[in-house]
Amino acid sequence: MMGCFALDTPTGCAILGFMRCIQCGFAEDRVIDSRMSKDGSTIRRRRECRRCQYRYTTYEHIERMELRVLKRDHLREALNREKILRGMIKACEKRPVNMEQLDNAADEIVAELHHDHQREVPSSAIGQKVIEKLYAIDPVAYIRYVSVYRQFQNVEEFIELIRGMEIRTAADPLQRKLPID
Repeated sequence: MMGCFALDTPTGCAILGFMRCIQCGFAEDRVIDSRMSKDGSTIRRRRECRRCQYRYTTYEHIERMELRVLKRDHLREALNREKILRGMIKACEKRPVNMEQLDNAADEIVAELHHDHQREVPSSAIGQKVIEKLYAIDPVAYIRYVSVYRQFQNVEEFIELIRGMEIRTAADPLQRKLPID
């Protein structure tokens, strides 16, 4: 079996090129092992060159069309998962939130944005998704993020937000109570 990559066309499969052995450049290999990632988005393949028997790893993943973020000032930039994650990490600083929770939340946000939007996503939609995830993860991180996101100017805005959280918490018996003294 040759390691080729291809493009599906209406008439079938048109070969675009070959994966070559990184050791000797030969274009024929065999797949020794294939494993799917936990989330099912990537396949890892161990290959062996048919000429020199050098073994190497390739990864196959679904290529998504790049989403562009439409910012408040009408500029556009590429959607950046790491930027979303950094904002959540900053909000959770010195809080009992583990990195895995934030990593999963960032992945979920990006997946939801790709599902909900074709080419462009308003920055406000990203902020709203982050707010929703942080509300479920940690109430203090939620307040921190919202206060920066909405650019709070005074204490009354914090109090109003916390009172709104108390109402939401009372309506949801499974939600954690905010310790307010």
